Amino acid sequence: MKDRFEKIVKTKKHGEALLKKDIKKGNLVAGAIVHDPMIFSEKKGKYYLFGTHYTSAVSNDLKTWKQLSGEFAGREKLFSDLFDDDCDHFRYCKGFNQRFYDVWAPDVSYNPYLKKYVMYLCSSGSYIKSSISMATSDKPEGPYKFEERLLDSGFTKNTVKETNIKRIMGKKYDPSKYIKKNGNYNNLAYPNCIDPNTFHDEEGRFWMVYGSWSGGIYLLEIDEKTGRLIHPKENKKEHVDPYFGRRLIGGGHKSIEGPYILYDRESGYYYLFVSFGWLARDGGYQIRLFRAKSPKGPYTDMNGKTFGRVPDHSKYGLKMMGNYNLPSLSIGYKAPGHNSAFIDKDGAMYVVYHQRFDDDTERHEPRAHRLSRTKDGWLVPSAFAKSDDEVVISSTNDKFSLKEAPKGTYNLVCHGSDISKEVHDSKAVTIEDGYIKELNMRIPEDSSAIFKQTDEAGNATICISWVSDNLSYWAVKYV
Repeated sequence: MKDRFEKIVKTKKHGEALLKKDIKKGNLVAGAIVHDPMIFSEKKGKYYLFGTHYTSAVSNDLKTWKQLSGEFAGREKLFSDLFDDDCDHFRYCKGFNQRFYDVWAPDVSYNPYLKKYVMYLCSSGSYIKSSISMATSDKPEGPYKFEERLLDSGFTKNTVKETNIKRIMGKKYDPSKYIKKNGNYNNLAYPNCIDPNTFHDEEGRFWMVYGSWSGGIYLLEIDEKTGRLIHPKENKKEHVDPYFGRRLIGGGHKSIEGPYILYDRESGYYYLFVSFGWLARDGGYQIRLFRAKSPKGPYTDMNGKTFGRVPDHSKYGLKMMGNYNLPSLSIGYKAPGHNSAFIDKDGAMYVVYHQRFDDDTERHEPRAHRLSRTKDGWLVPSAFAKSDDEVVISSTNDKFSLKEAPKGTYNLVCHGSDISKEVHDSKAVTIEDGYIKELNMRIPEDSSAIFKQTDEAGNATICISWVSDNLSYWAVKYV
């Protein structure tokens, strides 16, 4: 389908010549800065974001956010003792490149056994040397008190004694398999201990998924009664390491990071979100999706494939969104990624991520987009950030039909499969009853959903979102 999409005659960018009415242009102003946003929904109706550089924010509507703790300056608000001389968190990493002491991509949840809010946080000394720790608080906004350092990576023959491996695995445990012949850490095969995310499975067991580039994405179970990790027995056939846990996907230092697993009881799937590319504006950052019927995997894409150490990983995973532009956006969107996701109390499902822009800066803001399940069990997002009036018509509904979407001119974006700085502009097409005239094809009804919402500039819109062959498509009509 993508080949046919690229052959559409480009009369003007965004199909502006075919629009029958003027549309307002604008972009959402979120009001807070949170990189790598992890969403936590409180019972009282508040939504909290926690992110890199000690950032956190709170919202009542998932659209506008109030900053609770800011970049670097907010560390004292978020933590009570992380920088005390006797705190163990930075003892191994000692700051990134020995310079600044930072917290990256934390995860927060409420632990009913400890009766505490538990944060799993990470810090790095280099692109492979990292630690994951645990901290607790009586309130979701903190301050959090350090409890224990749980995992270390990136050690060498000379620094392995500084890690917690012997304490965790026993004094007789031999860590030499993690170290190459030259004495350095084998990061192509073993993980970078960063980007933790926790989730419950169907049986109520508690898990942590983590990893960034290096040896890929790994999984460890958590003893929820203590908040500490459960280290499994080694199983080489199933890629299970007794210290680091189970490798789920990736390896060979390919761009894959920010793992987030969402279990959806309705579909029965565990959805694994990851980010490909480099996080900068022109780094091709993007959100990809895999799924499995078990928390242990295998996690596969729309073609039924998973991947390990491969030459080109751009062919794997459903690309949910990348760089794009639509007629009503006053500036194009770039590098969406490092997302979290959740199912709200009313059953609505959302993906939450940080968004950069097609300008000359690296500024970013959090975004929340509604997700819909398709009949064939995949997830598709709305084209615009959450609006108060949004309605989702899903193909999981037996009465669903693409005939419910009005016929006429739509602005179609294909997110492609590339990992690049290219911005995918929309192209004007004519859609009637799910048939795209210019492509001479029908939208796959079992893999689609219809969203009705007000866009970020205030226009009423209809969006048909669908997926096919690991590609995502958004067709937007301004009504």
